[in-house]
Amino acid sequence: MSDTPASSADAGSVAPPRPNAVVAVLAFAGIVVSLMQTLVIPIVPELPKLLDAPASDTAWAVTATLLAAAVATPVVGRLGDMFGKRRMLLVSVVMLVVGSVVCGLSDALVPMIVGRALQGLSSGVIPLGISIMRDELPAERLAGATALMSASLGVG
Repeated sequence: MSDTPASSADAGSVAPPRPNAVVAVLAFAGIVVSLMQTLVIPIVPELPKLLDAPASDTAWAVTATLLAAAVATPVVGRLGDMFGKRRMLLVSVVMLVVGSVVCGLSDALVPMIVGRALQGLSSGVIPLGISIMRDELPAERLAGATALMSASLGVG
């Protein structure tokens, strides 16, 4: 007989999520995504000089993000219902990172627009985060957590 106490949980079981950690991680992800959406706005007047392109073309750096976000938000939400919300949340965050790397390394207009479009694809993080909170949090914590997640749009 061994000296270790018997565990009632299976070795392969997953511990339930801690509500504070879930809210903190999802709210942080929402803030990062919303910041990335608006981070380029202050440098819009400088983009023609930085990218050696006409001002009318550099406006696409903002437009591509908004257009991709408008398309991606409902699509990613539906894909989250089909393939798993956490999986699609990770895909969205990866798109944000890849888009940020592309933008960071670009010195021409086309890669910048592609990177900004990839960043726009990550906009599904906020509705996915609210949906994950609905699934994981107890009812008494849900209203405040949803408000915090929604406020992450304004903070960003």
